[in-house]
Amino acid sequence: MPELPEVETVVRGLRLSLPGRAIVEVRFGKTDFVDNPVEIAASLPGMRITDVTRLGKFICIVLEAGGARATPSSPLYFIIHLGMTGQLTVIRSAESVAPHTHGFFVLDDGRELRYTDVRRFGRMLVVPEPELAKFTGQLGREPLEISAEEFCRRVGSRRARVKALLLDQSVLRGIGNIYADESLFRARLHPARIAGNLTKKQLLALHRTVRQVLEEAILSRGSSISDYVDSEGNRGNFQLRHRVYQRDGKPCFRCRTKIRRLIVAGRSSHFCPRCQPSPRSPRGSQKSLKPPAAAGTQIKTDKRIE
Repeated sequence: MPELPEVETVVRGLRLSLPGRAIVEVRFGKTDFVDNPVEIAASLPGMRITDVTRLGKFICIVLEAGGARATPSSPLYFIIHLGMTGQLTVIRSAESVAPHTHGFFVLDDGRELRYTDVRRFGRMLVVPEPELAKFTGQLGREPLEISAEEFCRRVGSRRARVKALLLDQSVLRGIGNIYADESLFRARLHPARIAGNLTKKQLLALHRTVRQVLEEAILSRGSSISDYVDSEGNRGNFQLRHRVYQRDGKPCFRCRTKIRRLIVAGRSSHFCPRCQPSPRSPRGSQKSLKPPAAAGTQIKTDKRIE
């Protein structure tokens, strides 16, 4: 699933080509991933794109009424989640249509914004300005903006596995499996550690490594594991710098110990057992990796906002 660096890369590409353009027509193929496709097809034509931003893993296209005679109105926010295999590209209308292209947004300059999604796990919706705060209120803090102190408060006060908290979109928006694993490796923290048991020094290290990993991945235009491409159809390069993600059985770049995999919060977690020692009891025996009875490992998030 595209995570923060991939979505940010797509947003930056769209921001170079979409603002100032007007949408003249909307067509859909499959619509099972679209919230109210009739409303979207009716409300978007005639609107002018003023900006493209990111809300966690969501792409947000800001629209205002277009044309010299347009009646002033509140902006609309066209919000898109790429799911697992979604792609947004801007191409000439005359170009051939790729398989599994389900959304066509015709622009006033002869190009189209096309949405392609093999598995259709994405989401599209239009949010009026008065409802935007309610939508964003479901999301956690932006990991590239949150202060070290607030990060420590939000993460360090919870009796849940640290990997689960990094994935919880109501705590931090935009982090997924790839960058959680890579950040924990750099911070030398086992993914099953209880966040509330981490020291202030460990929490500060995690805050620092989360930012470092995300910023480096953005510079590398994201990680192309399977289907991800940017708005121009190009693959990212950060997968070449992964240190643990999907490297189970391969030697650690730091100590040569074999990378291992276990399930935390229902997701595969990759780690180095030497660089990221497992949580242990005072007597030195390894603790069970089952979640504590009171708190639980499985942090449930609304699939619609993940």
